Amino acid sequence: PEELAVFHCSCCWTVLGDSLQLCGQEPPGLDILICFKVTDDVTWEDSLLLGLEGALLGCAYYLLTCRSCGLAVGFILHSSASDLAHLRGLFCFFKKSIICYLLENQMIIEASKLEFPAVTLKE
Repeated sequence: PEELAVFHCSCCWTVLGDSLQLCGQEPPGLDILICFKVTDDVTWEDSLLLGLEGALLGCAYYLLTCRSCGLAVGFILHSSASDLAHLRGLFCFFKKSIICYLLENQMIIEASKLEFPAVTLKE
């Protein structure tokens, strides 16, 4: 990838992942980063939540939290309609909960202000 970045919790700056693990394009209506792997500082409970509004309406998912401060940083989709099926089992970070440290120019920027290169999942 052209833009290498480390993903941090926007609340406590704990490292949660990096741009080498990006694996998909964000679907319309969801402002997320989709990753294959995350650090051990990302946790989730065994209980499923149900989306009651927005893009996750009717979806069952596990909430991802930062181990250090408890901030909700994303989700793992368990079940969904077919338009989000490609996200099932992947780590989806909420861009609003992530700060990025860009390695090349040593800048810190909110994830919501970044556009990462197109990455597609191979079937």
